[in-house]
Amino acid sequence: MAKKLAFDKVLFTTVVLLMFFGLVMVYSASAALSRDHSFLGHFLVKQSLAAGLGLVLMGWLMHVDYRRLRDPAVIYTLLGLCLVLLVGVLFSPQLNATRRWFFLAGISIQPSELAKLALIPFLAYQIEKKEERVNQLSFLVPAGFFTALTASLILLEPDMGTAVLLCATFFLMIFMAGLSWRYILAALAVVPPLLGALVMMEPYRRQRLFAFLDPEKDPLGSGFQALQSLIAVGSGGVFGLGPGKSVQKLFFLPHPESDFIFSIVAEELGMIGALAVVAAFVVLAWRGLAAGAKAPDAFGRYLGWGLTGVLVIQALLNVSVTVALLPTKGIPLPFISYGGSSLVVTLCICGVLLNLSQHA
Repeated sequence: MAKKLAFDKVLFTTVVLLMFFGLVMVYSASAALSRDHSFLGHFLVKQSLAAGLGLVLMGWLMHVDYRRLRDPAVIYTLLGLCLVLLVGVLFSPQLNATRRWFFLAGISIQPSELAKLALIPFLAYQIEKKEERVNQLSFLVPAGFFTALTASLILLEPDMGTAVLLCATFFLMIFMAGLSWRYILAALAVVPPLLGALVMMEPYRRQRLFAFLDPEKDPLGSGFQALQSLIAVGSGGVFGLGPGKSVQKLFFLPHPESDFIFSIVAEELGMIGALAVVAAFVVLAWRGLAAGAKAPDAFGRYLGWGLTGVLVIQALLNVSVTVALLPTKGIPLPFISYGGSSLVVTLCICGVLLNLSQHA
């Protein structure tokens, strides 16, 4: 039995600071939108409730040995429940032309967020069982099948951003497990045309791609979000306009409290504030990967790397969209963006990482 140590205080501090910073930014970014509700703190209160629940679950997961997640009954129950929810959500009421949420008593639940907590332990379990066969079909077929199935159901919502995120995490995990370069080169040959085909299949995706290539061609239409985001980032300069003083959140920039909250961070706190957020995610990546590397078994190692990877890749995708390095995607910035399901799942992931950090 591995010796139990104190949890990683650097990781814990980074997580808590990011979460509280996110609450502050949600309050600031949603100020104008809150006027349509009964009180100014509408978004802040809902996000604070999610943060409270997330902290409770994070504390619980810090004290429940991560090895319990290795139990096949737990692994397959989580994965089966996730797949059932992903199928069920396709029959839920539409919101913004998508079917991504279950609505219950004023609470929304997003199954695609829960998929992170189901798929990554499953992949870690498969890698541990077949670590010496990671380049054989006996591993690649079941691991790839369930990843593709999960991503396909999310793609039907439609939510291409989260589907790509889960597939990228899958490739990261099997790469770190020792995937042969012949498979990596084959993936590099197949994935870009596949992504291109998925983009061209849907008119709105094609529109986003063309807007990304030339946003100024339709500045009031398809290029509006990207241009307004760049205006927000550029307006902040080095030191920012000051907390709460964003102009773009006044109904210029769509979804300033969620998808484009990093633009508001850059506008209000400037390049220094934006880089501080990026630095916090670098610290998160460093400590999360270290927690995985120091785990006493292969399951813990790949679990830590996969959970860290999904958070860091998601943050990278969100920031890249904000500064127009990628086409517009509805993917939140972990800890910072408004969204209860995202925040709760993110804090649960951090609870597992902090649990891993107690073992060496």
